[in-house]
Amino acid sequence: MGRLVFLVCLVMAVQWCQAQQDGSDWARRSDTGSSEVVTNLHFYFHDTVSGNNPSAVRVAGTSTTSNSPTLFGALLMVDDPLTVGPDRISRLVGNARGLYGSASHTDMGLIMVINYGFTDGIYNGSSFSILSINPPMQPVREMSIVGGTGLFRLARGYALARTYWFDASGDAIVEYNVTITTYI
Repeated sequence: MGRLVFLVCLVMAVQWCQAQQDGSDWARRSDTGSSEVVTNLHFYFHDTVSGNNPSAVRVAGTSTTSNSPTLFGALLMVDDPLTVGPDRISRLVGNARGLYGSASHTDMGLIMVINYGFTDGIYNGSSFSILSINPPMQPVREMSIVGGTGLFRLARGYALARTYWFDASGDAIVEYNVTITTYI
């Protein structure tokens, strides 16, 4: 019995060390025993609209956008860094590139059309895409994943987003917990 416990502990220690070495502390892949793999990702999205080097810039709007309480019609193009922690200088794992815009006259609802591309570990070169409404005033938002590339080819799943930090300029840090199902 003692040898079995030792063996189990040894295997767990080796797996933990491998996860630390390959930099996948922000991502976990699980084989479901069928033809599918479930991947859980945890990262932070840094959206900066202010300053001299913004990661999100307004590219379109209407004559009424500035007078709208929801900025209805505003469209922003983004190239936002994705990091393992909320601090901007934490390890970069990828970028979110695409666009989002205000899609509602009456409440805050952002249409998200963004590709989340990764540059870290085994996920380097893989991406997933979100096409969904993001109600940023909600404490937790669920958005749908509609596809992907590389390890996320034929991805389906969801992303849970929580605002970690926000300021009056519109800059934000958003925590993402993502569950993606793909085929082996």
